[in-house]
Amino acid sequence: MKDEKTNCDVTIRIGGEAGQGMKVISGLLGKTFLRSGFRVFANHDIMSRIRGGHNFSQIRLSHSPVRAPSSQVDILICLDENTLNLYEEEMSGVIIYDRDKAGRKAPAGEKYLPVPLERIAVEKGGDARMANSVASGAALAVLGFPLDPLLDLLAETFASKGEKVVEANKECARAGHEAAVQGYGGHKLCPDSPAEKGPGRMLISGSEAMAMGAIASNVRFYSGYPMSPATPIMEFLAARQKDLGLIVEQAEDEISAVNMVIGASFCGARAMVATSGGGLALMVEGISLAGMTETPLVIVDCQRPAPATGLPTRTEQADLLFVAHCAHGEFPRVIFAPATAGEAFYLTNKAFDLAEKYQIPVFVLGDQFLNDSSWTEEPFDLGKIRRERHGLVSEKDLEALSPYQYKRYAITESGISPRILPGTTGQVLYADSDEHTEEGHITESADVRRDMVNKRLGKLAGLKNEMSPPRIFPDERAGSYVVSWGSTLGAVEEAVGRLRATEGLDIGFIHFSEVYPLGEDAIPPALREKAEFIAVENNATGQFARLLRMETGLNIEKRILKFDGRPFSGEKLARAIAKRKGG
Repeated sequence: MKDEKTNCDVTIRIGGEAGQGMKVISGLLGKTFLRSGFRVFANHDIMSRIRGGHNFSQIRLSHSPVRAPSSQVDILICLDENTLNLYEEEMSGVIIYDRDKAGRKAPAGEKYLPVPLERIAVEKGGDARMANSVASGAALAVLGFPLDPLLDLLAETFASKGEKVVEANKECARAGHEAAVQGYGGHKLCPDSPAEKGPGRMLISGSEAMAMGAIASNVRFYSGYPMSPATPIMEFLAARQKDLGLIVEQAEDEISAVNMVIGASFCGARAMVATSGGGLALMVEGISLAGMTETPLVIVDCQRPAPATGLPTRTEQADLLFVAHCAHGEFPRVIFAPATAGEAFYLTNKAFDLAEKYQIPVFVLGDQFLNDSSWTEEPFDLGKIRRERHGLVSEKDLEALSPYQYKRYAITESGISPRILPGTTGQVLYADSDEHTEEGHITESADVRRDMVNKRLGKLAGLKNEMSPPRIFPDERAGSYVVSWGSTLGAVEEAVGRLRATEGLDIGFIHFSEVYPLGEDAIPPALREKAEFIAVENNATGQFARLLRMETGLNIEKRILKFDGRPFSGEKLARAIAKRKGG
């Protein structure tokens, strides 16, 4: 436990083979903690296999907001012998393990708590799979939590399976709790719940938040091809398509997916596609088509380690420069990189808004860490949602046009042309993937080509004004700053807080969630003249630092780069920053 008197901050890791139900336990415990008033963060470390191997789910609960995993584990739940062997030497906290499955002489000592998980599940529930409920009850006992919130949650979770299954799981949870109470003699790790319960708080993944952001934006069409870690977005939308009146199409490949979305958007429907880097590589010609035809396009890229298949179930921030320059030719685009599930919701909405307003592709960059982790979020403020339509010619303006005189690509000061939808009475909509005149007819005129490129790129001035500035903490007077982007915020926030509080360092952070296009003053000029900068990124080459230099001229030489497929933790990042600062 990190600070028993002032703030409960406990991390629980559940380890086992794929298929043993680590996510089930983390889901049950996470919701139990949330309903008890705690802030919760949950992440998953998963091998790319259906059965076997070693996986773990990790839950962190605290009285204060938490947005990153901790490297200090307080309770380890071992669902197999391998988990016990992997972590017992480094564990200083409590180890809950199944003595019957230890496969060797059962370890003994203060930190070991043997609980016959599967035997209790069979005896009390008639099914070894209910070991999940046994383990959940045992963990609550070590924490010093009451059992009732878990029992209520079990009733909700298994209600559709009938009262017999509900009662069996409850009995398993009670037995696991009782076994741990009898066997554990240490102090309770987190006996006091927060005074305020925070009504309406959610435990929501980044993928769920992106899907909800699309729904709030009135998405009408989604197409994609299953590719981790983007697939949960499609699953969330598909499960609700009949209720919401939207169409979800699983395409035969990513090329078809992006082209279907472009077609739907061209016809006036708000549409989105989501994939990972490998799928995005197949979409680049379609993205260029959207750029040339000035068709709104929202693309979610959930990054994972590459090249090729890479580590398909791990995390990385290595697609940024690819996304900034993917597709052939030059045309404007926007890139958002949410830091939390809450930002994923709001920035997905902003992506739809800007894609339609400027008639461009807009990318939302997630990653396995952001998309698969679960975050405690306050209720979303629907008053902040932008749903107005942009650029469509009004009926009054249509009446003022002479028959068949509409110019789809009319040159305007902003670069944005008035838009009609196919089938509009009295006008004809021409669109072509070749370079074209204002009317949309193919041309090879040098003058028209130059004018059209300038028209499209002219949108950049307006787009830069739409971009929100980076988050600067604590203010603009610190001597050093960590510069980060996207999902690293939670670890950076925690690391900087630790260094300021425990070591008295004069350090802050500058964090970007809206990463492209960047203005020359993306980092305030006053800071550039006096401050020291350290870039923190989940990639091997410092891609955002390179983008900053390319766009603003700022060269950040000190970098902390992590590219092993795992996210940063606040504790380890703080140590790395302290070594780099001033060095």
